[in-house]
Amino acid sequence: MAEQIRKVKPPRGLSRLLYRFPIFLYQIGLGRLFGGRFLMLTHVGRISGRPRNAVLEIIRRDEIGKAYYVLAAFGEGSDWVRNLRAHPDVEITTGGRHINVTAEFLTEGDAEGEVLEYARRSPLAARTLPRLIGYRVDGSEEGYRELARHLLVVRFRSRGG
Repeated sequence: MAEQIRKVKPPRGLSRLLYRFPIFLYQIGLGRLFGGRFLMLTHVGRISGRPRNAVLEIIRRDEIGKAYYVLAAFGEGSDWVRNLRAHPDVEITTGGRHINVTAEFLTEGDAEGEVLEYARRSPLAARTLPRLIGYRVDGSEEGYRELARHLLVVRFRSRGG
């Protein structure tokens, strides 16, 4: 079972600065400190047309299909999600590499599978993440499937090169 225990909005004020600190590290060339666990997304503002950045946790990397999967923990309320809806061709930076990708939003069924696999591969992170975004999950397979129905999973697929 997964249940929302509190309403959590994207960070504002001082907490937003803390969440955005990893962007600074990527911009000064220290993104490699995060290894292959995170990526920096460079996307286009849907209103301003200006470049924007967000650092996101990679829940799965598909080397064969050249794709990276991330969770949009705040769902449609995240600016980067709304920007991807308007401009899906973006760039990611991970492990010191810049990769041109196209963002694709997974179907509910595919998202459930990705969240479930993430919970199996990273049990500590899978127990911590729901609490950070205001959910309680009982740790069962059905609990993680239910959680996935409240989140978005985004696949960044390489556009070649």
